[in-house]
Amino acid sequence: MTDIELKTQSGDSVIHCGEGAFSAYAHGHASRGVFIVTDANVFSLYSDLIRKTFGEKAPIKILPAGETSKSTRYLLEIIQAMLEADMKRGCTVIAIGGGVVGDIAGLAASLYMRGVNLVQIPTTLLSQVDSSVGGKTAVDFKNVKNLIGTFYQPVEVIADPLFLETLPPREIRCGLGEIIKYGALNGEIYSKLKNAEDLTNPHFLADVITDCIRHKAEVVARDEHDLNGIRKTLNLGHTTGHALELYYGRKSHGEFVLIGMYYELYIAHSYGVCKGNYYENLISLITRVLKKIPVYEDMEKALTNAVHDKKNPDGKISVIVPGIEGKSAEILLDFNEYVSLITECGNVLKEAYGKS
Repeated sequence: MTDIELKTQSGDSVIHCGEGAFSAYAHGHASRGVFIVTDANVFSLYSDLIRKTFGEKAPIKILPAGETSKSTRYLLEIIQAMLEADMKRGCTVIAIGGGVVGDIAGLAASLYMRGVNLVQIPTTLLSQVDSSVGGKTAVDFKNVKNLIGTFYQPVEVIADPLFLETLPPREIRCGLGEIIKYGALNGEIYSKLKNAEDLTNPHFLADVITDCIRHKAEVVARDEHDLNGIRKTLNLGHTTGHALELYYGRKSHGEFVLIGMYYELYIAHSYGVCKGNYYENLISLITRVLKKIPVYEDMEKALTNAVHDKKNPDGKISVIVPGIEGKSAEILLDFNEYVSLITECGNVLKEAYGKS
């Protein structure tokens, strides 16, 4: 088990990573006033563990599973339930679930009585390697992802691979989307991914989770509020991935990150930013997880969602792409050029699939 400290201007977090983290640290909050937020899937699997750890009478809000719960409606329902449970300013919100639960519970904790303690207990691979760390909280609004949100650091994150044992293969693929993103940002993680015989091996995943958390913590410590461009690197694959996710749905967030990375690697290769064996190896990692990259109709309509990305400078689409090994680069594109390159990549894929 490894402890990683994240120190920021607004607050400090300690992240407990590894087998046994839950049993070692979660029960320490049971004697305080806790309010638990989870979803129906997690509760159906772990209700006994949750009740045993935090007490039979601990108030709990169970959300419907899925992205549709990440809305102002359910945000207000959480806050109302906290009020009805007579939660005070010294209480702790315990978010037990994946990225949706972590994001909305974190936002509720930041708003209730101007802020109460927050503990993240991520139960999906994606939330363990990425969304539970760094203090970004949000809900979606008017078909814009994460439009309403705050930066609010949890006091503690408990990332225990025990929860990965019940994940379906699709959730593992989803987490691998973010892990491969970190591989494109960090040379050591890239080397582990490139040399891994089985990307889904539990021991491999437990090891690489800690590496990804450490990388993100270092980035967040240098740029907590996304102001100096360092944290922006974590958007790799997300500009196109988010745009397609909002328009087409059906796949998971991590799968769309992989799809976005594939299309954006085409842009990077076209610009000569990412090339050679490194480019080919990243493409290979993506296609090891997603056997076939989707080619969509109405691509231009879908990509209009990228215009609303919070990280865009005025009038340009910001695309974070791999550069040389362990380094990223930013490419700024006019919307028409962006659409043209993504469409061109889709046409190349269509031709390749037609020949196969």
